[in-house]
Amino acid sequence: MAKFAANLTMLFTEVPFLERFEQAHQAGFKAVEYLFPYAFDAEVLACELKKYGFEQALFNMPPGDWDAGERGFAAIPGREEEFRASVDTALNYALTLGCKKVHAMSGIVDSTFSYQQHVDTFINNIRFAADVFAEHGIELMIEPLNNRDVPGYFISRQRDAVELIKQVDRPNVKLQLDLYHAQIMDGDLSVLIRDLANYTGHIQIASVPDRHEPSEGELNYPHLFNVLDESGYIGWIGCEYNPRTNTQAGLQWVQPYL
Repeated sequence: MAKFAANLTMLFTEVPFLERFEQAHQAGFKAVEYLFPYAFDAEVLACELKKYGFEQALFNMPPGDWDAGERGFAAIPGREEEFRASVDTALNYALTLGCKKVHAMSGIVDSTFSYQQHVDTFINNIRFAADVFAEHGIELMIEPLNNRDVPGYFISRQRDAVELIKQVDRPNVKLQLDLYHAQIMDGDLSVLIRDLANYTGHIQIASVPDRHEPSEGELNYPHLFNVLDESGYIGWIGCEYNPRTNTQAGLQWVQPYL
C-alpha cells in the first residue's frame, strides 16, 4: 500500500520551516523529505525527527548557488572538487538524520563543454559519491527534471537516466522517479513504472500540469499507486507539490492512506 512522505519545502509553508515537522505530524505523516537541510544544524533537524517519530526519506546534495539559478553540478566539468566536498557535507547530514537516500542534482548544461564531457563528468562524480555512500548503506538518487520548469537540465527523460545509471554501474545508484516530471517529458506512466521498477529508488508526485495536489489534473493517481504496488515498490512516495490554497485544506486526498 502506498505510503507518503511530506515534502516540508513545499508543504506547510504557512509556518516557518522548523514548525512544519509538527504540522506534518498532526496531519498523520510518518516520514518527511525536503530539498535542502543545510540552513540548519543537522542535530536540530534530528531532534525534530526524533520528537515526532519521523523517518527522513530523502534530501538533496548541495545544489550550488540556487538563487542564481544553479541546480547542482554533478555533470558540470571543472567542478569536480566542489562536488567531492558536497559529498562530505551531504554524508554528514545523512548520518545525523539517519537518511538512507540522497539525491545528487546534475546541473544545467554548460555550453562551454560538449555533451560527452558532461556525461563523463557525471559518471565519474556519481561513481565517487556512490562508493562513499555505499560504505554507510546509503543510496544515491538520480532525478530527471522536465525542461519546461528547468530548461537545459542535464537529464530530462527517465529512460535516459536509467541508461546513465547502467553506465555508472553501482548497485546503490537508483532512479528518483518524479511522476510530475515524467508525465511532462515521457508519458505512458503505467508502462514506464513497470519497465523501470528494478532501477527505481524513490517516487515523488504532484498534479500535472500545475503541480498542485495529486487529486486534480490529468493523472489518475489511485491507478498509478496500484501500478507501483504491482511493480513491487515499497518505499516512500514524496508529496512534492505546491498546495493550491493552504496545505491543510488540500490534504483530503491523502487521508485514506495515512
